[in-house]
Amino acid sequence: MPRQQIISPRIGKPSGHFSQANAIEARGRIVFVSGMTSKAADGSVVGVGDIEAQTRQMCENVKAAVEAAGGTMADICRVDVYVKDMGGFDIIHRVRREYFPDPPPASTMVAISGFTHPDYLIEMNAIAVIPD
Repeated sequence: MPRQQIISPRIGKPSGHFSQANAIEARGRIVFVSGMTSKAADGSVVGVGDIEAQTRQMCENVKAAVEAAGGTMADICRVDVYVKDMGGFDIIHRVRREYFPDPPPASTMVAISGFTHPDYLIEMNAIAVIPD
């Protein structure tokens, strides 16, 4: 069963690229992707001070992790996003639209005071259900 977007008229329309809820039959592999940042394969921080570049690298890292598990971005049903500044909300969701096909995953985004590296602006973890 493909991921099914759940929409309730009793809940306000999402303000970004995410679903109110998703339903999926849990057949296959559940993959939990740890928090991904804008860290490149060589250990450098991509896009220092640039939320768009960091969001793009973060999404590439999430994509690489889910693909290594045998899935695609369409298999991701849930993400949690942590940001230093909500001022980049529109930019973040514009980039997310490039990576997450419809229906988008369920999502939470919160602003936090800091990350494990002072140059990080954003971090995302994900849950995917990869069909057998």
